[in-house]
Amino acid sequence: MTWEEFIYFAIVAVLLWAVGAWAAWKEKTVVAYSSTIIGLAVFFSFILLMWVSLERPPLRTMGETRLWYSFFLPLAGITVYSRWKYKWILSFSTILALVFICVNLFKPEIHSKTLMPALQSPWFAPHVIVYMFAYAVLGASAVMALYLLYFKKKTIEKEEFEIVDNLVYVGLAFMTIGMLFGALWAKEAWGHYWSWDPKETWAAITWFAYLIYIHYRQLPNQKPRLALFVLLISFVLLQMCWWGINYLPSAQGSSVHTYST
Repeated sequence: MTWEEFIYFAIVAVLLWAVGAWAAWKEKTVVAYSSTIIGLAVFFSFILLMWVSLERPPLRTMGETRLWYSFFLPLAGITVYSRWKYKWILSFSTILALVFICVNLFKPEIHSKTLMPALQSPWFAPHVIVYMFAYAVLGASAVMALYLLYFKKKTIEKEEFEIVDNLVYVGLAFMTIGMLFGALWAKEAWGHYWSWDPKETWAAITWFAYLIYIHYRQLPNQKPRLALFVLLISFVLLQMCWWGINYLPSAQGSSVHTYST
């Protein structure tokens, strides 16, 4: 399996996800579930075939992590849909997954079988995979926050805010698990759980930012719109942690996490 075949799997998967999103709006639950799940199976089959072809997990380059993000967005969407029946979530996950798929199609990266020793730890794959799922869910919370800020300017219903809160709870839970996996990976690869590497520092900043949002929401006199701005700032920090760190001078040549560049 080579990267050239990706477009065929991607087209089939996106079409199936689009059908699932349409079915969710039409309240055709069975079609929404089956179409989305089949699309996920098609997309994941490409990931597995790439895994076999590369003889390593496809998690090294930014293109490969975008591949996982494209998969986890619809997975997060169908998970949220099954729990809270938000009709819009499958449309969001499909559109955003399509964006990352297009980036990979128009900006393909070299995928080498070579894997540096630090990435050969059994903790590396679960660390990145769990983080990608967390990023997908927190991305959904950011989109919902934007919707409430700019399309619900007068009043924000309590039920609508619960959507945002639930997404943040799930996303932060998986982010925490991902950080724990990352600590175990770091211990095996570099001999210590945490070293305040630039990537680790931004991961901690992002984690605390979402924790601040959760705690602020518990205050009796909290301001909903301020809470939403805190959430959007947290998502910006998340982007910094994910890929922005690669462009910081402090990470060049010193960070052990810039292997993807």
